[in-house]
Amino acid sequence: MTTAPIGGRTPRTRNAARFGPARWIIYGVSVMFIAALATQLYFFVQIGIWTTVNPGETAFMRADAWTLSKTHPGITLRRTWVPYDQISRNLKRAIIASEDANFVNNNGFETDAILQAWEKNKARGKMAFGGSTISQQLARNLFLSREKSYIRKAEELVITGMLEFWMDKERIFEIYLNSVEWGNGVYGAEAAAQYYFKTSASKLTAGQSARLAVMLPRPKYFDDHRNSAYLSQRAGVIARRMGAAELPQ
Repeated sequence: MTTAPIGGRTPRTRNAARFGPARWIIYGVSVMFIAALATQLYFFVQIGIWTTVNPGETAFMRADAWTLSKTHPGITLRRTWVPYDQISRNLKRAIIASEDANFVNNNGFETDAILQAWEKNKARGKMAFGGSTISQQLARNLFLSREKSYIRKAEELVITGMLEFWMDKERIFEIYLNSVEWGNGVYGAEAAAQYYFKTSASKLTAGQSARLAVMLPRPKYFDDHRNSAYLSQRAGVIARRMGAAELPQ
């Protein structure tokens, strides 16, 4: 004959009752925190490895390859890694003049640019501007998505800090020049030089470099609109600024 438990509940039922909703919430939050911490640790270690090992495909490249396989099956990713000293100084100067004039001297962030972007986003009612430096752009390209959100922006800032911790400016710029998107499936300076001008990255002229620099914020658009009046006009502005651009040594 089985004796009924006191209060009509078995030990298992009592344990389940003690592990109530509050504890499940704490458990869930703890799991998410550990997962987030593990992700940051992975980013940190990976960037440390890339101080001496060249990165393979970036997050942007993987996403682009998947999209192209669905929308343009005949297009494959173009990318050829070239060392920093085999990339034209014209292109380096053009990009710094266009994207991040204080690249050599900043710590990966431009507070004024971020605040200006914040004000513009508030006025528009959506996140349209980021105020990103070259280091921030690289952080996004290497690990994140193209989605624009404040959560992604926060992660971008964290990864930027890791890049600046591990790498000098020349290494950051070298990886950027070999990883940044320049058109439909076109990544890196060498692929862009070959694709648009049938030349190597080391031989890009000032005019060619200025045009490539202007394309960076909207590479796919300008790939399809190469005769854009804005592209030509803006390239002229960048060409005039290039002489003042300071390069990392």
